[in-house]
Amino acid sequence: MAEKIPGSATPGFDFNKATIVSLLYIGGFVVGVTGLLGFILALVWKDEVAGTWEESHLQFHIMTFLIGLLVGIIGSILSFILIGIPILIALAVWILVRSVLALLKAQKHQPIADPKTWLF
Repeated sequence: MAEKIPGSATPGFDFNKATIVSLLYIGGFVVGVTGLLGFILALVWKDEVAGTWEESHLQFHIMTFLIGLLVGIIGSILSFILIGIPILIALAVWILVRSVLALLKAQKHQPIADPKTWLF
């Protein structure tokens, strides 16, 4: 029978609030409604994590959703003249990259340097 050695680091995935929202955004590419659920959770949890490293993550995710919604509406309207299709593809890549980068930082418990940026 194997015994667990006290004090040893157990590898694993930390399911903190920032990680959950990141995973919901990434899951939105498969099941669309999870992105909206991630946005709602980010709004609800924002006050709970005030003053911690997670606060910057939730602000980052809220900005990602709002900018994504705005660009998605513009891209959808412009898709009638075929300009919107590359915009929507770029938007999907942008959301995916931002979500993955936030997920990696959340696993390290590192804050987002500038959560209100439009970039990464």
